[in-house]
Amino acid sequence: MLALLGTHMAGMGAFLTVPVLAPAIAAETGLSSSLAGVHTALCYFGALLSGPLSQGLLVRHGGVRVCQAALVGIAIGLALAVLGSPWALVLSAVVAGLAHGPITPAGSHLLAPRVPPRRRSLIFGLKQCGVPAGAMLVAAIAPLVGGIYGWRAGVLTMSGFALLLALALQPLRATLDADRAPHAAGRMRPWHDARQSLSLLRERGATRALTIASCGYGVAQFCFSSFFVVWQVETRGVALEAAGLQLALAQGGGVVGRVLWALIADRVGPMRVLAGLGFAIVATCLVFALAGPDWPGLIISVAAVAMGASAIGWNGVLLGEVARVAPPGRVGAATAALGFAFAATMIVMPVVFSLLVMATGGYAWAFGMCAMTAAAGTIALLRLRPAPAAPR
Repeated sequence: MLALLGTHMAGMGAFLTVPVLAPAIAAETGLSSSLAGVHTALCYFGALLSGPLSQGLLVRHGGVRVCQAALVGIAIGLALAVLGSPWALVLSAVVAGLAHGPITPAGSHLLAPRVPPRRRSLIFGLKQCGVPAGAMLVAAIAPLVGGIYGWRAGVLTMSGFALLLALALQPLRATLDADRAPHAAGRMRPWHDARQSLSLLRERGATRALTIASCGYGVAQFCFSSFFVVWQVETRGVALEAAGLQLALAQGGGVVGRVLWALIADRVGPMRVLAGLGFAIVATCLVFALAGPDWPGLIISVAAVAMGASAIGWNGVLLGEVARVAPPGRVGAATAALGFAFAATMIVMPVVFSLLVMATGGYAWAFGMCAMTAAAGTIALLRLRPAPAAPR
């Protein structure tokens, strides 16, 4: 569990390191800091390509080895950003995204056979706490190091953290990857594996509805995480370090939320919790859409924590439910299929967020768009009839 927490923490560097340092990078390169959304989209483009291949890699190499390779790839991708040119930043985002794609399927692959059904939401929630915890780490440390030593030092700090985690996982491989089959099904068939994973979205209504919800909620999650610091600096005049700490506070709300909602889900049912979180995400997005530069900082901080608890707190409960309804032996495939749709959504929507900001000169319509996608995800869940667990 601790290993998976650390993996998700380091993995978040792929998505957030450059966005939280965007004001400093923009000051040197002349690029608009609102292009942080393009970086997020490029990361997800990379994840879109690699995610559906996860099931074959997991069967052949095991979850721990896949996590190690992903962390090394993220470290390399981040290090490319220090070159500073627009093309280097593009390549950095794509490489880091390619590396990140298999991380969530690998975590589900390792956990699903080892989790008691009555504690599924809690265990998956604890595992997914690594995402907001990692975002807290990036939001607090990267701007701090960047403010003292320059933004390149902030990037390399997060790159080094990913490499250290890859090394720390090695002692676990012999035990946790004992089920790997290096010669499974003969030669590797990456496109066949990808098609088999994606077919679950067509064949299983519960997986499809949960995927729609994850995409809708994820737009709010990643647009908030990518743009909150820039929004604070540009529209409210907040210092970069202070804005980063506020984002870290919001991510802390996500850590608490992932554990709290998982505990509640194990008692009242995950679908009820997920639908309730959808309503909360819509409400908090509307608060940011309406917030002005003269709003008190305390209100912004409270809203940020509420956004963190809801828009960042849903993942563990949802992934636990995906594992519950997945066919036997295909938890990694179901998670990869969801990840493919999620990545495709993240390629488009952060760019839409950026375009709305540039077209309107403000963030109201952009945060309003996040509220709409969260509402769509909530509707998909409310229309879904309770699904029985797949036979094991």
